Amino acid sequence: MSSLEDNSLSWQDLLEALPDGTALIDIFGVMQHVNAELSQLTGYSREELVGQNVQILVPPLLRPMEDEARREYSRDPERRLVWNDRNLSVLRKGGSELPVDFALSPITIDGRQWTVGSIRDNSLQRAAEQARIEAEHHFRLAFENNMAPMVFTDLEDRIIAANDAFCAMMGRTRDELVGSDSKHFTYPDDVGITEASHARFLQDEIRQVKYVKRYLHSDGRLIVAEVSKSPARDEAGKTLYFIISERDITEERQLTAQLSYQALHDPLTGLANRALFDDRLSQAHSRVMRHGGYGALLLLDLDDFKGVNDTYGHLAGDQLLADVARRLEHVARSSDTLCRFGGDEFLYLAEVISGPEEAELIAQRFLSELDEPFPISGLNLEQRASIGVVVWDSNSTDVSEVVRDADVALYEAKRLGKGRHFVYVPGMHHQIVNRFSLVQQLRQAIPTGEMAMHYQPIIRLSTGAVVGFEALMRWRHSERGWVPPSVFIPLAEQSNLILELGSFALNEAITAASAWRKHTTDQDEPYVSVNLSARQFHDPGLLDVVKRALDDGDLPADRLIIEITEGVALIEINDTLKMLEQLTNLGIGVALDDFGTGFSSLSYLALLNPMVIKVDQSFVRPAVESIHSDRLLETIVSLGHNLGMIVLAEGIETEAQLERLRALHCSLGQGFLFSAAVPFDEASAMVATSFAL
Repeated sequence: MSSLEDNSLSWQDLLEALPDGTALIDIFGVMQHVNAELSQLTGYSREELVGQNVQILVPPLLRPMEDEARREYSRDPERRLVWNDRNLSVLRKGGSELPVDFALSPITIDGRQWTVGSIRDNSLQRAAEQARIEAEHHFRLAFENNMAPMVFTDLEDRIIAANDAFCAMMGRTRDELVGSDSKHFTYPDDVGITEASHARFLQDEIRQVKYVKRYLHSDGRLIVAEVSKSPARDEAGKTLYFIISERDITEERQLTAQLSYQALHDPLTGLANRALFDDRLSQAHSRVMRHGGYGALLLLDLDDFKGVNDTYGHLAGDQLLADVARRLEHVARSSDTLCRFGGDEFLYLAEVISGPEEAELIAQRFLSELDEPFPISGLNLEQRASIGVVVWDSNSTDVSEVVRDADVALYEAKRLGKGRHFVYVPGMHHQIVNRFSLVQQLRQAIPTGEMAMHYQPIIRLSTGAVVGFEALMRWRHSERGWVPPSVFIPLAEQSNLILELGSFALNEAITAASAWRKHTTDQDEPYVSVNLSARQFHDPGLLDVVKRALDDGDLPADRLIIEITEGVALIEINDTLKMLEQLTNLGIGVALDDFGTGFSSLSYLALLNPMVIKVDQSFVRPAVESIHSDRLLETIVSLGHNLGMIVLAEGIETEAQLERLRALHCSLGQGFLFSAAVPFDEASAMVATSFAL
C-alpha cells in the first residue's frame, strides 16, 4: 500500500476530476478510494464506502449480473468492460436504487493490478427510454385495436404491419397482406395513385398526403377508401417507415353519388339538369379548343306545349315531357349529354362531330323521332318541336355565348314556321339584339305617338274618283326615322304585339272614316279597309273588337272592309268560313289581298266569296312584259267579274298600266300613280275637295 499512499494526492485529484462516480477497487473487490461524485450518487460518505466490498452497492436482484460482470472481466483483465444496456442500478444508502451505466477499467500501479469502477447517473435516459417503451406499447395497442384500418409500409411501400380493422376491410388475413404492396388488391383503374404519392415522399416533395382510391375486397366488392399517409422519421429526419390510416367511405360515396345525382338531374325526366350540363359543356368546349374538331349544341323547344297543359292538365303535360325525353334519349349518342333545360326546352350537347352537317343530321333525327303521336291518358297527342343549332370549333373563345346563340337560332326556327331546325350564323346575335331592342321600342310607339295611320286612296278607274282608303300603319321612330312595315309588322306578330297594334289600327281607321262622313253625302261616303294578320283574324275575340270599334267610332258597318291575304284565309279554312260569314252578316265587306300569288286561289275563291279581290302588283306591273303576263292579268280580272266580285288592282304606277286596266274594265285601283299613303289630314283634304264624293 506504500506505493498507493505515496501517490495518494495525485490519484485523489484524478478521481475527483472525473464526472462519474468512481472507486479504485482492489483484486478482492474492496473499494480503496472513492470520489465525491460516488459518495453523492450513493448517499454514503467516503468513510462508509472505503474498505467496503463493491457488493454493498449492488441490489440483490442484480448480484447474479454482478457475478457475471466479474467473471467476464476476469477472463480478460486488460479489456475495459462497459455495460450501458443492461438496465443496471446502484443500491443507495437507505435502500433506494439509482439507474446507472456501469464500467470497469483495468489499471496498473507499481506493478499491482487495480480496477477503476465507475457509475454514471442514467435516471433521465432510463426514464426517457421507459417513456419511449410505454409510448410504443400504447401506440401498438392503439394500432392493433384501432377501429380505423391502419397499415405500416416500408420504404419499398410493402406492408410490414396491418391491424385487424384493415384486414377486415380488405377481407384478407395478415399473412396475405404483410410483405405485399397494395396494388395487388387495388382496383385496376386506381393502380398508380399510391405509387405516385410514394415516389413524391421518397423525393422529399411532400410531408403527408391524403387521397381516395378503390380496393377490391376478397369477395369482389368495390371498397372506396380515404387514405392518409405520413412518414415516421428518426431524430435526424430520416424516413424509417410509413404510417397509413384509411377510412372506408364506400357507403358515404354511394349516398353522395345519390345526392349528387339528384342535384344534377331533372326529377321529372331523369335527364341532366342545367348545372350538370354547364359543366359538361365547359369541358367539351375546352377539349375542342385544345385538340380541334367540332362540337355542337342543340336547343329544342316543344311547339305550342302550353296548349297541352291548358287543355289536358299538367299531369298530362308532365307525362308528355317524360315521354319526349325517352324519345330523345333513343336518338342521343352515349358520348353526348341530353338535358332538360327547363319547362318544355331540352339541350343536347354533341361533343365530337365531323362538322355542321352532322349537327343538322342529329337535329333532323330528333324532329323525326317526334313524328309519331304520343299515347297519353287514352289520347294520341301530336307534338312537334323547333331546334336551334350552334356549331363551334377551336376558333370559338367564349363558351358562355353558346347557349345564347342556340336560343337565337331557335328563335329564328320558330319565326320561320316551327317544326324545323335552324343553324346559328355569326352575326345573328347582333340582329336579334337589334330586333329585341326594336320590339321594346315598338311597345312604346303607340303611347308616345310615334305610331300613326296613313291612308292610300282607292280610285274608281273609270272616273278617277276616290271611293275609299286603305289604312296603312306607319312608325316614325324618334331616332331611327321611318321604320318600314315590313320590319315592324313581323316583329309585332312574333312578340304578341300584333293584337294591340291591330286594335289600334282598327280604331284609328274607323275614327278617320267616321270623320270623313261630314264632307260627304250618304250615297258617296268613302269606305276604309284595314289589313288583319293571321293572329288577328283567327283571334276568338275579333268579332267583339270589330263591333266595339264600329260602335265607338259611330261608323256604319258597310263602310268598313277587312283585308286578309289568301295565306291567312287558308289557315283553318272552316274557322275562316265561319268568321267570313259573321263579318258579312254584320255588313262588313271582305277583301282578299295579294290575289293570284297562292297555289289554291282558284279552287278556294268561290268558297271564300270575298266582296273584293285585290290583284297583286306582280300581275299589274310584271318584271318582264309579255303576252303571257298580259293574258294572265286579263284572266284574273275576267274571273272576278264572272264571279260578281269587285276587282281592285294594286301597285299602279304608270299611265300605260292604268289604260290597260281600264280596257279590261277593272273597277278599282291604287298605287303611286294616284298617291302614296298620306296622313289623316291630307286624306281628309282629298275627301273634302274631291268632286266625285
